[in-house]
Amino acid sequence: MLIESSPTSLDPRIGTDAQSERIYSLLFDPLVARNNRFGLDPALALSWQVPDPQTYIFHLRSGVHFQDGRPLTARDAKWTIDSILNGTVITVKSGSYRTIQSVDTPDPLTLVIHLKKPDPALLWNLCDGAFGVVPYGSGSDFWRHPVGSGPFRFVSQTIDKDVNIERSPNYWSTPAQLARVRFAVVPDATTRALELEKGSADVEVNALTPDMIETLRKQPSLTVEDGPGTTLAYTVFNMHDPLLKDARIRRAIALGINRPLIIQSLLCGEARVADSVLPPEQPLYWSAHGTPDEVSYNPARANALLDAAGYRRGPDGIRFHLGMKTSTDETTRLLAVILQQQLSQIGIALDLRSFEFATFYADLVKGAFQLAPSRWIGGNEQPDIFHYAYSATSFPPHGGNRGYYASPQLDALLDDAAATTSDSQRSDDYRKIQQVLAHDLPSLNLWYLDTVIVHSRRLTHVTTAPSGNFEFLKTATLSH
Repeated sequence: MLIESSPTSLDPRIGTDAQSERIYSLLFDPLVARNNRFGLDPALALSWQVPDPQTYIFHLRSGVHFQDGRPLTARDAKWTIDSILNGTVITVKSGSYRTIQSVDTPDPLTLVIHLKKPDPALLWNLCDGAFGVVPYGSGSDFWRHPVGSGPFRFVSQTIDKDVNIERSPNYWSTPAQLARVRFAVVPDATTRALELEKGSADVEVNALTPDMIETLRKQPSLTVEDGPGTTLAYTVFNMHDPLLKDARIRRAIALGINRPLIIQSLLCGEARVADSVLPPEQPLYWSAHGTPDEVSYNPARANALLDAAGYRRGPDGIRFHLGMKTSTDETTRLLAVILQQQLSQIGIALDLRSFEFATFYADLVKGAFQLAPSRWIGGNEQPDIFHYAYSATSFPPHGGNRGYYASPQLDALLDDAAATTSDSQRSDDYRKIQQVLAHDLPSLNLWYLDTVIVHSRRLTHVTTAPSGNFEFLKTATLSH
C-alpha cells in the first residue's frame, strides 16, 4: 500500500496525523467503534450504561489478548486514559479527555469513568481513530514497538521508508485475510501512480491527483472505487497574525476563492463544497448557504471589504503579502498555486513555501504559520471537533486550535452543549456554534473530498469509507 508520508507516531495516545490514525486503527482496538451512519457500535466494550450524565460503565469482552499474549483487561483501558491525563505521554489528545475526573476498575472486565461534568463527546473520543487500548505500563517510548489487540500486529517501521504489519494470530474477532501489509512511503504522486501502473504496488487511498486517477482508471490491471467522503479540506488562519486577526481580511480571502471552479478543475469533480466542519450527513450539520455570512465566490465584495478595511492597492496592484506554508504533496502544492492566482485578483500576494510533511506538520501544530491548508479526517464526523479545533482551552499543546481562535460566545455555547441533558437544546447549541464560526471564519472550509481507492484487481473485497480510513484492509483478500 502506498502512503504519502510516514506516520508521526503509532502510539494511539499520541498520533494525530492521518497516516498515524489510519494505521494504528489496524493495530489497536477502541472501546467503541463508529459506523458509517454516524452511530457507535460495540468494540472492546460489549455494552455500556450511563446511569447518570457523569458516569459511564463499560463491560469489556472476555478472552481478548494483546498481540504478545497478555490478556487485555479493564486495567489496561484505565492505564491508557490515565497515562494521557497524568503526563506519562505528552499529547494534544489530553484536551479531549479533560472532563474525566477518575477511572475505576471494580473487576477485570468492568471500566467505570467518572466525569467532572457531563460530556456528550466522551464516547466519540473512545472510538476508533481517536482511541486505542495500550498495555498497562506503556510509557513514552511505546511508539517504537507498539503492541495492541487489533487484527494486525506491528513488525517494523523505517522513517520515510515504510511500515510493516502482519496478521495477528490471536485476534479475538474475525481474522484478517491478508497475511502482511507493507505501507511504502512514496512522497511523489507521479511515482505512486507509476508503482500502481507497473504492478509493484497494490493499493492507495486518496493519494493521487484526479488526473492520475482518470489515467489509471483505464488500466486493465487496476480498479477504482469511489464514493462521497467526509474528509474536510480547509485553510486555517493564524489569529495571532496582525493582518489575519482582522475578520474583514479573513472574509475577503474567503470571498476571493472560487471553490466550485477549483473542485471542477483541480479535483475533477471529486469533492463537495463545504459549508461546515461537520459533513452534511451528520444530523447536527448546519449550512451557512444563503445566510448573510455566506462566503460564495464574490471578488467585488472582497475588494470592497479590503478597501473599507484601509488596505488599498499599491502602484503594483498589491495590498499586502501573506505567507502560506504547505506540504510537498502534489495536490496541495497545486491548490496553493491556484489560491495564489485567485487571491492576486483581489490584491493579496500569497507567498508560498513548501516543506516535507513532518516539518510542515510540526509547524502547523505549534502555530508557526500565517495561512496553512490542512484536513480533518474522521474527527470532523462528530461534534467534539468544535471544542478540539476552536475552544480557547484547546490551544496547542492541549488541542487542535492551531489558529489560536478565541470566542467567549463560542466557548459558552460549547459549555452549554456539554452540560445539557436535552437533545433539542444540544442541537440548538451546535447550530449556533456553526453560525458563530461562519461569521468569525477562524478557518475556511473548502470541500469534502470523495474517497477514491485505486487498487490492483488481485486485491478484492475493497470498500470505501467516508473518512477514507484503511478499515477495508481488515476484510480485503489477495489472489495470486
